[in-house]
Amino acid sequence: MLPPIVALMGGIAVLGASAGSAWAQAEGQLLQPDDWAYQRLSALRIQHGCSTTTSEERLNQGLAISRFSAAALLQACLPHLNGNTSERALLLRQLEQELQQLDQQVETLEATQFSPTTKLKGLASLVLGGNRFEGSDSAVVSSSRSNFGATTFNYDLKLYLDTSFTGQDLLRARLRSGNFDRVSNSFYGAGPSKLSILETAFQEQSGPDIVSVNRLYYQFPIGKGFTATVGPRIGQLDLFALRPSVYPAETILDLFTLKGAPAAYNFKLGTGAGLWWQSPGGFSVSANYVAGHGRDGNPSEGGIGTAYSASTGSVQLAYRQPQWAVAAVVSSVQNQGGGITYATNFTLDSLSNPGQTTAFGLSVYWQPRQSSWVPSISAGWGFNRTDYASEVERQGLVANSQSWSVGLQWKDLFAPGNALGMAVGQPIFATSLYGGDTPRDGNTAWEWWYKFQLSDNIAVTPALFLLSRPLGADTKTGESFRQLGALLKTTLRF
Repeated sequence: MLPPIVALMGGIAVLGASAGSAWAQAEGQLLQPDDWAYQRLSALRIQHGCSTTTSEERLNQGLAISRFSAAALLQACLPHLNGNTSERALLLRQLEQELQQLDQQVETLEATQFSPTTKLKGLASLVLGGNRFEGSDSAVVSSSRSNFGATTFNYDLKLYLDTSFTGQDLLRARLRSGNFDRVSNSFYGAGPSKLSILETAFQEQSGPDIVSVNRLYYQFPIGKGFTATVGPRIGQLDLFALRPSVYPAETILDLFTLKGAPAAYNFKLGTGAGLWWQSPGGFSVSANYVAGHGRDGNPSEGGIGTAYSASTGSVQLAYRQPQWAVAAVVSSVQNQGGGITYATNFTLDSLSNPGQTTAFGLSVYWQPRQSSWVPSISAGWGFNRTDYASEVERQGLVANSQSWSVGLQWKDLFAPGNALGMAVGQPIFATSLYGGDTPRDGNTAWEWWYKFQLSDNIAVTPALFLLSRPLGADTKTGESFRQLGALLKTTLRF
């Protein structure tokens, strides 16, 4: 999208100059040199070098400018005004009506004069943190402290290249790099379980600090209400019309980004395609397929639609309104290939055997109309049924498993742009076993965080998380083991 001032100035001839001249002719619609807004905009123009052709000459001569021209100048200066300062807020409030009209005219121009464009966006996450391991199982506690107990400082970098050819389609390429070590860093699932993986944690298999193509897909409309997406590098959640959660504004544990059903919404990454339909009334239906090993040509190791594809196929039915939404999903997940990640160690051991898991998920959210002391609520529940290949000895393996989560979030708490969040839930845990034995699986996960929005592009978020029993039924009888994580996350958008 072109910057509003550039699009507007380039399209004045198309829209006609009569509206602009009307602003300048009406004395009541002019900003005079002794007005506070005039003086502040003039100072900002000099300080930051932001200007517009319609206001430059008159400001240099100390002449009055139209409020419409002042709004255009404020648009040009906004990227230089970091933070939610009182000066910034007052300027926005004084020129609110003109800014709205400016945006409406830019939208009109872009609708009639679209040209192919590519935008680059960046997201850098810096994470300083560590883990504390406690419990009566001294051997596991000692081993975890020795292998994963150090404080670390890591980064995750994402670069988005978004291109549109028609104004309605999207070609997305995402480059990603990071240095979260897979062998020793608990924040990237090295141990003692995978439940402590952060959403920002990333490192290529070949090593740290390597930039790779993490996403590459094309999305385009088909007929009325239909959207198709296809790509050789795409995530399962990229293929749904609705992500049924408004939690979190700042991600901590990756577990709590999967809508309470981390088997059904497993975010499988690979070769995939999807189609969704949306109605004007809020209904949507999505169907998609992702093969984690879809790039492999050996059918005994991968491919699309083989027994070794490491695939996930999903269908979602959803309904959304401005304040709330609900979605139901069913996914068929091939056990091998790491399709399901966020479960107790006991359950993951079972799912490492060849077979198929049918996963159901039900997720809802509600949010207040305006920011207040009332939080938004995002909740989800998952139920999974696992069948194993005929050659697998099923006795004692997981037959049924469940999961759930609830996330609360307070937007603009204590200051505009800030947010407070808390989530609690149980990652996937076994509820019944083949053979009739009763599993003693289970673990509760918590996270708490507060995001300080220092400016439009910089946020700092201290966070804590607790895993009460991450090994699940692999915890020795009569013993306890838990993990407490603490981190400071800095997010920079550019």
